[in-house]
Amino acid sequence: MFQQIENTLIKTQAGTALRVKDVAVVEQGPKIRLGQNGITIHRVDGKLVDNSSVVEGICLLQKGADADPTLRGIEAKVRELNDHILPKGVKIVPFLDRSDLIHFTTHTVLHNLTEGLILVVIILFLFLGNVRGAIIVAITIPFSLLFASICLDLRHIPANLLSLGALDFGMVVDGAVVMVENIVRHLNQQGRETETPAEKIKVAAHEVQRPVFFAIGIIITAYLPIFTLQAVEGRLFKPMAWTVAFALLGALIFSIIIAPVLASFLFRKGAKEWENPVMHFLTERYRRSVTWAIHHHGVTLGVAILGLCIAAYLAFGGVIGSEFLPHLDEGAIWVRGTLAPSTGPDESVSIANRARLILASFPEVTEATSQAGRADDGTDTTGFFNTEYYVGLKPKEQWRPLFHENKENLIASMNQQLEKIPGVIWNFSQPISDNVEEAVSGVKGELSVKIYGDDLRTLEEKGTQIVSIMSRIQGVQDLGLFRVIGQPNLTFTVDREAAARFGINVADVQDAIQTAVGGNAVSKVLRGEARYDLVLRYQQQYRDTREAIENVRLLSPTGERVSLAQLTKVTAIDGAEEVYREGQQRYIPVKYSVRGRDMGSAVEEAIDKVNKEIKLPPGYHVEWAGEYESQKRANKRLLVVLPVTVLLIFFILYSMFKSFKWAMLIIANVAMAPIGGLLALFITRTHFSVSSGVGFLALFGVSVQTGVIMLEYINQLRARGNSVEESAIEGAVLRLRPIMMTMLVATLGLLPAAMSRGIGSDSQRPFAIVIVGGLLAALIMSIFLLPTLYVWIARENDVLPVPETEFAN
Repeated sequence: MFQQIENTLIKTQAGTALRVKDVAVVEQGPKIRLGQNGITIHRVDGKLVDNSSVVEGICLLQKGADADPTLRGIEAKVRELNDHILPKGVKIVPFLDRSDLIHFTTHTVLHNLTEGLILVVIILFLFLGNVRGAIIVAITIPFSLLFASICLDLRHIPANLLSLGALDFGMVVDGAVVMVENIVRHLNQQGRETETPAEKIKVAAHEVQRPVFFAIGIIITAYLPIFTLQAVEGRLFKPMAWTVAFALLGALIFSIIIAPVLASFLFRKGAKEWENPVMHFLTERYRRSVTWAIHHHGVTLGVAILGLCIAAYLAFGGVIGSEFLPHLDEGAIWVRGTLAPSTGPDESVSIANRARLILASFPEVTEATSQAGRADDGTDTTGFFNTEYYVGLKPKEQWRPLFHENKENLIASMNQQLEKIPGVIWNFSQPISDNVEEAVSGVKGELSVKIYGDDLRTLEEKGTQIVSIMSRIQGVQDLGLFRVIGQPNLTFTVDREAAARFGINVADVQDAIQTAVGGNAVSKVLRGEARYDLVLRYQQQYRDTREAIENVRLLSPTGERVSLAQLTKVTAIDGAEEVYREGQQRYIPVKYSVRGRDMGSAVEEAIDKVNKEIKLPPGYHVEWAGEYESQKRANKRLLVVLPVTVLLIFFILYSMFKSFKWAMLIIANVAMAPIGGLLALFITRTHFSVSSGVGFLALFGVSVQTGVIMLEYINQLRARGNSVEESAIEGAVLRLRPIMMTMLVATLGLLPAAMSRGIGSDSQRPFAIVIVGGLLAALIMSIFLLPTLYVWIARENDVLPVPETEFAN
């Protein structure tokens, strides 16, 4: 009963699984009473609690329904049943509730967002030196969130972990930072006493509105490749892309239209800047440093080239591992034990009882449920050889120190204890992950190898060889072959000569076996509109052994009663217990997991060794399915759309500057950004995944902003008649503060997410790590490299903007 409920729960992503139970407490020890299949062991006050009677049920979430209100409605109904309807001593208790995971992940995301918001506001106050200006910039955040929420609701796109976690408040306020910083700077300029504050604000807003528009537009463009992702990765990251795009669009509207209007109200009497001594110190040192970098352009370019070489080595040298997606910690473990194919229900339940007791003996475990066999609804054809276990866990802070709050260490210890049960292959996953992995590959395992061919015995032989090879590969765990041969079959081969002697047809022999053992419908039973087959077959004692079936009698035309043993040759052979088919072909799967090593390198090594050591017969082939297949598909798509995105960004830059040279200059500057992201992945030992790949897309867009802001102002200074070197130095120095502000707020906005270790942080951490590391490196390198390259490639006939009036600082 438990199997069918749990499978339905996972496969339909149900909100809550419920059980009605009467609980009996038994002391922990060797005499603990174990019930039948489907019971749960809980840990209460240091004791193991065993359910003496259980009736399971399930609540399913309809496709497209909103989880939160549905779960709240279920909880209200459960309270009503427990308090007013169910008899005394009987109550409904949830054992797997998706709202718990939603609560933990929401708490983690909101915690990270709150910390990021606080850091962003602090940076704004410190750098702007004006409280009213910082308030204007800070208002961008609620405005953009409201704008994004309205747009998401209009498109019926729900907010989720990734879409909320990917929101970088620093990135959102970047445009407003540039706008307000320029307004405050203009209001504090000397020699413009004849102008009103409104006129100064108008000039300041006009001066930066073009670079702000193009910079935010380019960031939105950088997210376009996400919309081309397919399958699992597409469903996960497309809502994130929509959320960020809508938030940035709202930030763009606020920066260009609303921020200048608010400034005209708050700065009616002007604005005063706080002289930041740190910023003054940095500006003076930066002026000298950038001048030295320009005069020694060979050294500057050499450092940039060295950085590119380091980035290339990190990207293609194999020092950074790879995976499809970081696994979200669900706060629970899903264990699967695979027994011999011929295992019956009694042995399966006995093994499940032993395994459940072992799992519940860990103090870190709150409950352990077991199930054996398959579901009754036909969604899962597995037999009694398949046992599965849900293991609830305490918060990691309450674990024993020896595990270091690391789930892999806990799993390794559990596996070591479970392997004491002979004849079982164990696999460890998580409740939701297990469902996703099985849906992706069609195999009950995190990763799988599928050997396709015609002959089942050949397939099993090749599968055994693959298991032997992969067992020697570091990091490969939970390795096992899903054997299809092993079900005892009783085969009756009709002896046609003997049948002819008795005058009995072959069809009569077949009909006798079918009727005696399997049963034949001989009539119908009508009950109202319902119709039931009336099936006739031998009683159990006359058909439950080989000897009994051999003794089944047929009546010959002469009236003689002839046994099946006289008419057939009876043999007992191992046949197929289950036949896996896909794409109109038979296949046999090998399931495995990768722990303690990145998935990409482990699977690549396995592919290389299997291809070298195994020769498949003609018509047979191998496919590597699961997350590895998804990773290859996503990487292949990114390799196509990334160059297209860079080309699109180039066209946007060209349309802004009307110059191929300036567009290429900014693209060259952006090429420095991945260095920091790759170094951050390497230092934090984070594997490259689709999540970090999306982080690089965002990094490209944000990095362009630095070049656009600086290059626009340098060209404006040249258009006013300044020399190339003077324009490069002064433009870089005057734009140092807005560039540092935009980069630092974007970095610190995601810093909490990059450092978080709470439940729900796994998916967004690689994304945040790439952006934080990349922006820090881009900030350090671009403020020196862009002015140096500008002076090096600038010529008299360069395309420059129409000069605007500018007053002395």
